Amino acid sequence: MNKIKAFIDQRGLGSFLILAALILVVFPLAMDIFRLNLVGKYLTYGFVAIGLVMCWGYGGVLSLGQGVFFGLGGYAMAMFLKLEASDPISTKIQSTPGIPDFMDWNQLTALPLWWTPFKYLPFALIAVLLVPTLLAFVISFAMFKRRVGGVYFAIITQAVALILSVLIIGQQGYTGGVNGITDLKTLLGWDIRTNSAKYILYFANAALLLGCIYLCLWVQKSKLGTLLLAMRDKEDRVRFSGYDVSMFKVFAFCLAAMLSAIGGAMFTLQVGFMSPSFVGIVPSIEMVIFAAVGGRMSLIGAVYGALLVNFGKTYFSESFPDLWLFLMASLFIGVVMAFPNGLAGVYTSHVKPWLARRKATQIRSQALAEPPADSAPQTEEAEIPGLIRAT
Repeated sequence: MNKIKAFIDQRGLGSFLILAALILVVFPLAMDIFRLNLVGKYLTYGFVAIGLVMCWGYGGVLSLGQGVFFGLGGYAMAMFLKLEASDPISTKIQSTPGIPDFMDWNQLTALPLWWTPFKYLPFALIAVLLVPTLLAFVISFAMFKRRVGGVYFAIITQAVALILSVLIIGQQGYTGGVNGITDLKTLLGWDIRTNSAKYILYFANAALLLGCIYLCLWVQKSKLGTLLLAMRDKEDRVRFSGYDVSMFKVFAFCLAAMLSAIGGAMFTLQVGFMSPSFVGIVPSIEMVIFAAVGGRMSLIGAVYGALLVNFGKTYFSESFPDLWLFLMASLFIGVVMAFPNGLAGVYTSHVKPWLARRKATQIRSQALAEPPADSAPQTEEAEIPGLIRAT
């Protein structure tokens, strides 16, 4: 037991195991399937939040367009699910059976060529990972090689989010337009709308999120993580040491994009649709708020931030439908002003020192209560002369 505890302390896995127990044990036991499915939806935003921790917190690259990659991953998965739901039998009432309904509504008579590969799940999964990552590589390589960063890069990512959302809405016959891709039913013939499927998808989503967090923890503790921190704090010093700073930034941005895309794909599976409302500027800024509330230097805190913000949106919109936007704004402003380092900063600056003081007090009390270790031998030696005299 002591070896296990030492391993957990050495690796810093205590908070990781607490989060795992919370989302794998506590939530499933305490919530019905409706609320659990909502939590699963919130956890998909956790992928975006941990990506922002790696990109913004460790790499110093603030992206205000993570909705782009979240949406691309979600659309790649939605395209496969929509093609599976659009078999000729299910769409026999359409003018052109065998194509998605929104294409038929927009008078397309054949499936577009670039949609065809998405009939196959392996291709869709590869697209979920590669398409957002390649787009992130093109954007970041073009910008960082020219030393464009800071607020200028953040504005560029916002512009990309705006362009993609307008493009998706404008190409209604190919993307579903403002309604998005809806009415997703099965995954390889498995009905994803049943309660049992929702439970399975929730646990798959939670396990995948924990795996991504562990991967990011490994990166943080490696030499690469140290260089990312050094680059964030002293970029010129790292550059003068012989490292290509631009490629480190490209890596951090591409990693955040891939994690966001995984979250988007799991969101599509959890919720059953994908629309451009998750791609634009507003959702991208909300995703940054998840990381800011949780703590932009803490992977675990970012997940808690995503859970807290989305729970607040759900609770306020249900309880105060006319005021919930104002209440959410107050929550954001209050958290940022009171806890500039997020929830993780509160734990580091207040809770952790209090726990350390409490532990030190307990150890001191135990030491005072126990007799000195050499008291017993001194007593025996003191009794020996008396025994000699008695003989």
